[in-house]
Amino acid sequence: MEISFEPLGDRGVRIGFPEIISQEVNREIRAFAYALEKEEIIGIVEIVPTYVAISVYYEPKDICYRELLSRLEMIKEKLQVVELPTARLIEIPVLYGGQGGPDLNYVAEAHELTVEQVIDLHTSRPYLVYMLGFAPGFPYLGGLSEAIATPRLTNPRPKIPGGSVGIGGMQTGIYPLDAPGGWQIIGHTPVKMYDPQRAEPVFLRAGDYLQFVAIQSEVYQQIRVRVERGEYQVQIKTIKEDEQR
Repeated sequence: MEISFEPLGDRGVRIGFPEIISQEVNREIRAFAYALEKEEIIGIVEIVPTYVAISVYYEPKDICYRELLSRLEMIKEKLQVVELPTARLIEIPVLYGGQGGPDLNYVAEAHELTVEQVIDLHTSRPYLVYMLGFAPGFPYLGGLSEAIATPRLTNPRPKIPGGSVGIGGMQTGIYPLDAPGGWQIIGHTPVKMYDPQRAEPVFLRAGDYLQFVAIQSEVYQQIRVRVERGEYQVQIKTIKEDEQR
């Protein structure tokens, strides 16, 4: 797989991969980022994986560009033998429709489906977390069924509540906190994707798999109360990556 390096300003390097959004490219990106983290190179201050690249930010007084480039080349050469850690499959409960999912009916009508069919399709498969971005902990999820892929709103909303589950084109995701946005909002989860008070504020990681689970209003309220009390435990399983291909 073609991998390139180029300067990113005066304190960064862009590691470029094929310009294709795919599980294969994503695996290579995660493998490179994982290997880079394990190297613990002095001077690197942040590693940011995206759909088709990794941005590496460094402190020039601790490591120069040429030295960093040399270390990156070494990782590239042994990338094929990097073994990723076991993936997590995380179940996220969602109350679909109602006030928390104002666009569910529109998505159903746009595809000549019933609301129940949209929910069934949205919960029918695990989604790969390709990357996090836009807002702290916002997951870009791959694997949405084409049958419910829906364009973004023409006029974005100035405020979408945190926990909102939406569809934007061929992607689906969860707003981790209140933010403007143009995705079609079809439901809401009481689980906090981002909480600055947690030891790990961002709940999801690139490489996780996420499974939406439809719940009723009564269960939603019960989970919401338990989340606020710090008592709710999200269901997490470990899986082999090959099981999801």
